[in-house]
Amino acid sequence: MSLPSFTDVTKAAKRLKGRTYPTPLLRSTVIDDLSQKTVWFKPECNQKVGAFKYRGAYNRLSTMTQEERQKGVVAFSSGNHAQGVSRSAKELGISAVIVMPSDAPKIKMQGVINDGAKIVLYDRQTESREEISKDISEREGRIIVPSYDDLHIIAGQGTTGLEIAEEAKAKGFQFDALITPMGGGGLCAGISLAMNELSPKTQIYGAEPEFYNDHQQSIRAGRRIGLDATPDTLCDAVMTPIPGAMPFAINQHSVSDVFAVSDRDCLMAMAIAKKELGIQVEPGGAVGLASVLTGKFAPLTDIQSICVVLSGGNVDPAIADRADQMLD
Repeated sequence: MSLPSFTDVTKAAKRLKGRTYPTPLLRSTVIDDLSQKTVWFKPECNQKVGAFKYRGAYNRLSTMTQEERQKGVVAFSSGNHAQGVSRSAKELGISAVIVMPSDAPKIKMQGVINDGAKIVLYDRQTESREEISKDISEREGRIIVPSYDDLHIIAGQGTTGLEIAEEAKAKGFQFDALITPMGGGGLCAGISLAMNELSPKTQIYGAEPEFYNDHQQSIRAGRRIGLDATPDTLCDAVMTPIPGAMPFAINQHSVSDVFAVSDRDCLMAMAIAKKELGIQVEPGGAVGLASVLTGKFAPLTDIQSICVVLSGGNVDPAIADRADQMLD
């Protein structure tokens, strides 16, 4: 297995220059008071397609040969990777098919449709998205674009960490810790490559839903552990049942620990982010903030300054309303 390096991240940054939206770090004194830490936020919920996933998708598709581009691509995702691939494919003139669960958030499905990609729906309880994508690839010759187990995908996500480290340096400080949502682990792996090179004293942490704590179990055990049950969660963006093989090969050496939070914790974090930062975060994108607000870092007295990655903001109105009501 050929793993990406920091050099791959810097190459991805060059490909993405002028393509991504700027997402400068944000602060809230209220959140500082609530957490008793100094907290900065990387709002990737404001990124193109409303999530960091565009970074990896564009980097992957832009490295394809002309022959591969003519064949088209197929990807499987509950939404954010789907939108990242569909938007990148549109920009690069590539035909795209996206395999999505029938219960995916409508806002994410609509984003894919708006970019001209074809959606193939499946039942996440009875069907395998991987098998469906493989079948489409074999029948139509399309290139499969995985959401995290890919060198170029991870490198593209790593540009998030590159920007964090560079902005912190420009502001004259260094983070004690950085925490990011973990689904397949690609974002955390890419960020780790950047931070380990540019800010090696920064400890890396992950966050995930309490019933999808595969990374927490795996990091603590030192090996990949899959979940036996896959219950419903509002955090559709990070409900992966086992860490990706390539991301875990990186994360097992760079991640200090992983925290698990409840859906209710995420709704509260969404409400506070909207009120204090003025941004809309989706449940899965709010797991890092939820871990900070629920005191997961409180016992770690050596950690005073934290960067929290808010990974996505694509949420259906009904869920956003539930979050807003948490502060009523």
